[in-house]
Amino acid sequence: MKIRKLTIDDAPLERSPGQQADVFVGNLVDERHGGPITIGYGRYAPNQSLTETMAVDDVMIILEGRLSVSTDAGTVTAGPGEIVYMPKGEAVTIRSHEEGAVTAYVTYPHWRPAHA
Repeated sequence: MKIRKLTIDDAPLERSPGQQADVFVGNLVDERHGGPITIGYGRYAPNQSLTETMAVDDVMIILEGRLSVSTDAGTVTAGPGEIVYMPKGEAVTIRSHEEGAVTAYVTYPHWRPAHA
């Protein structure tokens, strides 16, 4: 794979797998490109919530808005320029606030095959 510049306009946003919330993800690099990680963007509508057990290690960078991520150990809230790390196996609830949120993410390994 060659060096590429990626923007959210390049991301084919689709509803997050297995979720009913207005949460959309768009992979720009994944297993189809031969690399070891998935890179993409996420868009959360206002006041949405999703709960899942992490199937992969996930790093989420908040670009716009705010998100809260809750586990049995507590809750962290992150805004623009902040990063949330969610390790594989952790049960999390991700909640957007009234302004919604836009994120960039990197996962290892690829999240799509892990959800299949």
